Amino acid sequence: MTLLTHPAQLLLEKLDGFRVDIDASRERADIVLQRPHFNIISMAQRDQLRLVFESLDANPAVRVIVLRAEGENFSSGGDIKGFLEASPEHVSQLAWNIAAPARCSKPVIAATRGYCFGVGFEISLACDFRIATDTTLYALPEQKLGQIPGSGGSARLQKMVGITRTKDIVMRSRRIPGPQAYDWGVATDCVPDAELEAATDRLVDELRAFSPLAQRTAKRLLNDTEDSTLTVAIELEGHCYSRLRSSDDFREGVEAFHRKRAPTFKGS
Repeated sequence: MTLLTHPAQLLLEKLDGFRVDIDASRERADIVLQRPHFNIISMAQRDQLRLVFESLDANPAVRVIVLRAEGENFSSGGDIKGFLEASPEHVSQLAWNIAAPARCSKPVIAATRGYCFGVGFEISLACDFRIATDTTLYALPEQKLGQIPGSGGSARLQKMVGITRTKDIVMRSRRIPGPQAYDWGVATDCVPDAELEAATDRLVDELRAFSPLAQRTAKRLLNDTEDSTLTVAIELEGHCYSRLRSSDDFREGVEAFHRKRAPTFKGS
């Protein structure tokens, strides 16, 4: 009998520059960047992050995923030298790897403080929620290297803030403070730095209280209709709504509402 093997088995044997903490009691997984002092993201780490998101997406013990970092900075960006050493095929996969949080069916929160530059900013943009602090600085500084963002940063940012602000950020390598990012709609929330962990905890618990089935449906619908016409978006929304009406979670939600009690959702 021939045993099947896959490169992913080797890639995940030793995580490069980050760790994964799973708290089954809180249905939470934390992906924690930990390469002092600036949490630079290596080329190999990008592949590993994708695989970890895919693994956590398939883990029934996990409802919410948090991407955060140790230290004063979320990430100052990628390993510059790694770009020169990587093959064209590898470089072509950069955006796919960094888009893993968006493809993940579960809610993903990026908790950021300090520098959130380059690929650090790009992977946070691929998350569903971004909590910034008064120390957070977002930037896409690739112009200073004679390059442009290569992992979806400028494309995602333009969808959020429009072409004028995106050109200002990308073409001038501007640093955007957390409060300004919140005002522009880039950050979901902006809190004092000392309150980042508490704010993240609150959002995790809030998201866990909802139906996992309804949340997966909402995330997929919103992602899939971002580029569609209004007519198509409404049509797809109607189909998703119709499917959820026959779910156990919807029945439980309606019963709990009428009986004035908290619902107990099971994801079916």
